[in-house]
Amino acid sequence: MSHPNARLVERFYQALDAHDADRLVACYAPDVAFSDPVFPDLRGDQARAMWRMLCERGRDLRVVVSGIEADDARGRAHWDASYTFSATGRPVLNRIDARFTFRDGLIATHADRFDLWRWAGMALGARGRVLGWAPPVQAAIRRQAAASLRAFMARPG
Repeated sequence: MSHPNARLVERFYQALDAHDADRLVACYAPDVAFSDPVFPDLRGDQARAMWRMLCERGRDLRVVVSGIEADDARGRAHWDASYTFSATGRPVLNRIDARFTFRDGLIATHADRFDLWRWAGMALGARGRVLGWAPPVQAAIRRQAAASLRAFMARPG
């Protein structure tokens, strides 16, 4: 039988694949810290809102998770996310390595790593392939993502 925290990580990705934001964010501690190359420092409600936004907007998002390992303190997984990037209509297959820490049966920290240049090439096309490595382009990607998250969080209701 797998460790309870490995089952927690598995539930997290099953919820993401099912676009079930409520079940997904229930896996997070109230003060969770999340980071990835696009959203480098989200805390608590920001992290939960980011996943809610992705579940709502990623209508064709499919997630395949593998290599889940966890113990009482730490865990890891690999996941592939395939979806259409809504801003360009281009298909993306993002390969992501995740690291976790746990507290009180919940995910306390979650850090995703992926190649932002590779992602930019898929999501943005030629401009992303040619310029996606450049710090100003990566900063613009982060600014746009942060603005989208702020707008999502500001919606009424």
